[in-house]
Amino acid sequence: MKRNELLQTVKDNDVRFIRLQFTDIFGVLKNVAITSSQLEKALDGELMFDGSSIEGFVRIEESDMYLKPDLDSFAIFPWRPNEGAVARFICDIYNPDGTPFVGCPRNVLKKVVAEAEELGFSMNVGPEAEFFLLNTDEKGRPLLETHDDAGYFDLSPVDKGENARRDMAITLEKMGYEIEASHHEVAPGQHEIDFKYADAVATADNIATFRFVVRTMAQRHGLFATFMPKPIFGINGSGMHANQSLFKDGENAFYDSNGDLELSETAYYYLGGLIKHARAIAAITNPTVNSYKRLVPGYEAPVYIAWSARNRSPLIRIPVKRGASTRIEMRNPDPSCNPYLAIAVMLKAGLDGIKNKIIPPKSTDVNIYEMTVAQLDEAGIDSLPGSLIDAVKCLEQDEVILSALGEHVGARYLEAKKLEWDKYRTQVHQWEIDQYLTKF
Repeated sequence: MKRNELLQTVKDNDVRFIRLQFTDIFGVLKNVAITSSQLEKALDGELMFDGSSIEGFVRIEESDMYLKPDLDSFAIFPWRPNEGAVARFICDIYNPDGTPFVGCPRNVLKKVVAEAEELGFSMNVGPEAEFFLLNTDEKGRPLLETHDDAGYFDLSPVDKGENARRDMAITLEKMGYEIEASHHEVAPGQHEIDFKYADAVATADNIATFRFVVRTMAQRHGLFATFMPKPIFGINGSGMHANQSLFKDGENAFYDSNGDLELSETAYYYLGGLIKHARAIAAITNPTVNSYKRLVPGYEAPVYIAWSARNRSPLIRIPVKRGASTRIEMRNPDPSCNPYLAIAVMLKAGLDGIKNKIIPPKSTDVNIYEMTVAQLDEAGIDSLPGSLIDAVKCLEQDEVILSALGEHVGARYLEAKKLEWDKYRTQVHQWEIDQYLTKF
């Protein structure tokens, strides 16, 4: 949409308030709200905010930062009143001298996308984000009590979240999403809504907005939606599988009708890069202490670093479709990640594979969950880090993945995650009380 068209749309739809949205380095959505009278100033990139108040941005001595709206991200919130409507832009963060701020996650992703473009590639990503719907108490606070006891693909009345999912899907469609599927997931109270793939930056924007819309619509149904990877012990956690493909000259660069499994050399090298850097990538795609409570054997979560075109137990799967739909599905990311950083590091790993012609190991076409430790060792199959601190150490040692983040984000992210781990490590948890208090 051009500037004049945008201003007219705002006027025609009686938009009174506009939210200028962005994320901190952890992917938490932030916003500065303005009235429509300030829109032209915002479009000129003249709106300033205090960057020192945002996690991972800058120190107080360097706090002035500018928000530059992406015109293509304009959307009106369908759930707000038509009179005095509310809209939003997703913004890039800039320094006072007009240069892109290196700590802006969206700018981090754009930098890696530009690297791919130099090689002639564009990236498409299709996410599959899962979430839980929880009951709330009389004050609207979430309870660790799932909204239903349904299972995979169940229908109402067993699936009590059907109406909430319906409103979520309709709202997302009104905001420009193409919804492909909506269904109950494996665990009680767990759901998934899939939307169509897009280019890397647009997909990251869509994920950030998706989480916001899902939580907003759940609240309107008296529920609480959480993208926490493993809120409840003993049932499956929530993942966010990332389907990735590269295109070159309008053609899917992963497809080769004459290649093994109809995959191109580019696809295999990209796959090799993902496998080589998988342990470091986990620090970004699985960014919390809780993420590693999901990544354990027994709950269908990918734990072992392997790939297959036949089964879903390895870390990476090659879905059966070929031609323009040829893609690589990485299964360990979870929906608590910063989507901009997660897509950036996956793309960076794949590009490293292409540049250095990294050949992946042989595919693992048996159920890895049933393999013994000895069989895994014999096959040379490594596992993902077992904890956040293990993943952070892997990230520290991987120069390629750190270079995707850049010095600013890399240093602040590592510092924050070490602090997060230390706070967790020194807490006394309920399990310890139950296990030891009366025993000793």
